[in-house]
Amino acid sequence: MRHTRGAVAAALAILLLLDLTNGVWMLPPPAGLTVQSVDMRHVLKWRPLKAACNTTVLYSVQFQGEFELQVLNSSWLDAAECHLTSKVHCDLTLDLGSDSDYRLRVRALCGSRQSSWSELSPPFNRRHTVLMPPQMTLTSVGDVLQVHFEQLPVTTVVMVTVWRRGYELQAAVYMVPAERTMLQVPALQEGEEYCVRAQTVLSNQSVHSSNTDSNCVSITGRPGPVWRIPTTTTVTVVVMVTLLVVVSCCVIGYRSHTCRSFFRKEPLPRSLQFDWDLQISMLTQEVEPCDTAQVVNRDQTDDGARNSSVELKSF
Repeated sequence: MRHTRGAVAAALAILLLLDLTNGVWMLPPPAGLTVQSVDMRHVLKWRPLKAACNTTVLYSVQFQGEFELQVLNSSWLDAAECHLTSKVHCDLTLDLGSDSDYRLRVRALCGSRQSSWSELSPPFNRRHTVLMPPQMTLTSVGDVLQVHFEQLPVTTVVMVTVWRRGYELQAAVYMVPAERTMLQVPALQEGEEYCVRAQTVLSNQSVHSSNTDSNCVSITGRPGPVWRIPTTTTVTVVVMVTLLVVVSCCVIGYRSHTCRSFFRKEPLPRSLQFDWDLQISMLTQEVEPCDTAQVVNRDQTDDGARNSSVELKSF
């Protein structure tokens, strides 16, 4: 009896454990993990989850390289642009920043349910990228050949081969880093035709693209001397200033009647002439009237009286 009860308890415990396990790992892990790497752009892809889910299935991506393995104690880092994303691809170009082997894994999440991690096998190294031939255009300016490139992949160089038509064995090779977008080849022979082909190469020379088709362009000839344009401009300015000074002196030195013969003064029309007769009346200053008064001193006797007259001004 005790053995029966123990067996039942063990069975219940196993069922409970399985139920808990199914509750956590109910979703199947993503499948079909692949990396498409072209021109140093690395994209991890996987197949959409086919399990039933009432909400949008979200995915999380993690990576582990040499730095994470040795310095960060074998830790995994979340891909910043691919954490809980509904997309079934992840651009890891910025995350895979070295030439080491990277382990990559993906997990699915549906509500409170999540799957186990699905890991890429074998690990990915960006040196396995596929390089495409560079896109270029040719132009000639005087005796200079210019080769223009579209945006180049990071950590790559373009190997450019230039030769004069009919002399391919004497071709010159130029290395153009990815941060440059143009190559100039000067001092080429006027009237000759020059051909160019190029290929993209990783900086460590481990991977390279196929060559472009050979493109050719004719050299039109050396342009005028470098000093010609500034000299012509200077001479023109000096001549114009001299003419301006001469004309000014001639105008100032003309006699007045000569100037009047060239610049005649026309009379004003009748409608603009003033016919007003302006008269200004001047006020005459009035003379102030004066009165005469006599002052008699009687200090002496009547027969010795002396008269004095004083003129007083009255206002």
